[in-house]
Amino acid sequence: MLNQHHQKVSWKKEGLAGLIGYFTTVYIVAVNSQILHSAGLPLESGMIATILASALGCLIMAIYANAPMVLIPGMGVNALFAYSIVEGTGLTFQEGLAVVFIASLIFLITAFTKLGDWLKHAIPASLKHAITVGLGLFLTLIGLEKGGLVVRGEHSLITLGNPSSAIVITSILTLFIGIFLFTKNVPGNFLVTMIAGTIIAHFTGVLGERGDSLALSEQSWIFMPDFTSVTEFGFWMTVFPLAIVLIFENMGLIHGQLDMLDQQSKFKRSYQASAFSALSTGFLGTSPTVSSAESAAVIASGGKSGRAALTMAVLFIGTIFLIPWISMVPSTAIAPILIIVGALMVQNIKEIPLDQLSEAMPAFLIIVMIPFTYSIADGMAFGFIAYPIVKFAIGKQRELSTPVVLIAMVFLIEFIMRSLGH
Repeated sequence: MLNQHHQKVSWKKEGLAGLIGYFTTVYIVAVNSQILHSAGLPLESGMIATILASALGCLIMAIYANAPMVLIPGMGVNALFAYSIVEGTGLTFQEGLAVVFIASLIFLITAFTKLGDWLKHAIPASLKHAITVGLGLFLTLIGLEKGGLVVRGEHSLITLGNPSSAIVITSILTLFIGIFLFTKNVPGNFLVTMIAGTIIAHFTGVLGERGDSLALSEQSWIFMPDFTSVTEFGFWMTVFPLAIVLIFENMGLIHGQLDMLDQQSKFKRSYQASAFSALSTGFLGTSPTVSSAESAAVIASGGKSGRAALTMAVLFIGTIFLIPWISMVPSTAIAPILIIVGALMVQNIKEIPLDQLSEAMPAFLIIVMIPFTYSIADGMAFGFIAYPIVKFAIGKQRELSTPVVLIAMVFLIEFIMRSLGH
């Protein structure tokens, strides 16, 4: 009887933690589908892909790792997929999914072999943090563009948008609400920001159209990745940055979350669950899932096991019926979330030893070149190529690991081949 009571209380607490986790992450359905839309996927298909990937990810985490983590398409990873891999290289959406599948397969191999540990120690921390900061600036730039706050200039690359336009005013008001809610640590602040932004957009006349009731039969639920470009060098040059980002982002996030839980014994299975989940996204039609930073909210709310993740999986499936309403969310309500997430990612700059120039310069190149080239892969390439050059120049080549030199050489070969191709 006592055991039964404990079970009931436990389920109640875990269920509540799962509910909070869902409310803090369901914004991803609107945000991710808009980013996938930039890569050529219809908005509603993007929503279904995001919902299914999130539900399946949480289910895998619940059953395989028994950990209270939420797996959703990663912010930053989705920008890398849409803007660098698909738009930037001219791959089709299905070819982009083939990149996702192979990069996730590499991620899965690192999860089941010693390769993960080897890479973890071989890649300098300064470069890993620089990628996160660069991604943050890139997301901020996309958010500023989506909100009309910056536009292409006549005499400059970028200039301020029209401050009197309804789109800019709506974005700024929503951004202020988002910052206020976030600094006050209001539960589900991104969701509340999005709802508030949609209401403001209604009054300023920039609201999106409500979708029709979902014709489920018309939607493609399974996507087939297109591997026709797999023999081309350029294809592998997109696989490479995605695999690196997936491996290190998940390593860092899962490690931090299990520290909160005091359950580092679950690291291996949680990391493997993340890899299985990422692998499935290539067939569901979205960029890969990662262990989301919002898992911290689940743990802080009392989530300790897979029951919280199971609750989130069920709730995500239920989100399918809200798609007609989610279609109404305008880009002015999405833009502030991208800007705030960008600001959070930029905080990693304090982890970079800026007083050591041989670490700071390559990191700086990654940070500035990701947004300035509008390509995460190219930005990473600049930093990885610069790292060994700077170390050799000042006689610190002993600090170089084999993987860093190999990665730098591959990026350099890609640049040379690209210039010869032109």
